[in-house]
Amino acid sequence: MLRIVYLIISLGLLILFGSSCATKAPEQHLPYYNSPDFTPIFLSNKSEIISKITHTVKPVGFTDQDKQSLKPETTKGKIHVADFIFTSCGNICPVMTSHMAKVGKAFERDPSVVILSYSVTPWIDTPDKLKKYKQEHGITKPDWHFLTGSKSAIYTLARTGYFAEESLGYSKDSTQFLHTEHFILVDASGRIRGIYNGTLELEADQLINDIRTLKQEPLL
Repeated sequence: MLRIVYLIISLGLLILFGSSCATKAPEQHLPYYNSPDFTPIFLSNKSEIISKITHTVKPVGFTDQDKQSLKPETTKGKIHVADFIFTSCGNICPVMTSHMAKVGKAFERDPSVVILSYSVTPWIDTPDKLKKYKQEHGITKPDWHFLTGSKSAIYTLARTGYFAEESLGYSKDSTQFLHTEHFILVDASGRIRGIYNGTLELEADQLINDIRTLKQEPLL
């Protein structure tokens, strides 16, 4: 009788343990993107990441809506999201900004998450115009910078740094107008970790989730 009771208890514990293991969520890792074709590379080993993912983004040398220079420490050791808009855009850009505002709201008081919105018409979008644009859209996140500066520098960074137009834009020069609806997610070490369609709210929701996942990763 005791043997039967023991077997029943053991079976119950086995089922309970098995169920617990089956429902445990696997550890998540966002892919890395090392080239403009945006082929995802899944790595979790630190030494492999450092040796294989050599492309990083370095956003410096631009001026924000408060006439402050974007310095390396603005994004160093922080997650940041980039997009490319212009204040006179009447259709796609307001939609993108609205969706990015949802991301900004999710991390309103989180200084470890920075948003960079670059103007693709920097010869028109002065800091004062960008400040007005930020105010008109009700954006209060202090770590969201609307940036202007050299057209050549912005276009080069967008195409060869962020791969904003993917492979199609990689070889274009600054004489060709920059047009992209992408949001680009960059981790705290400057490596690209995600690309999203900024015109779709569902993509903004995914971006929020991915930032939360990224925040769990240790800094390389």
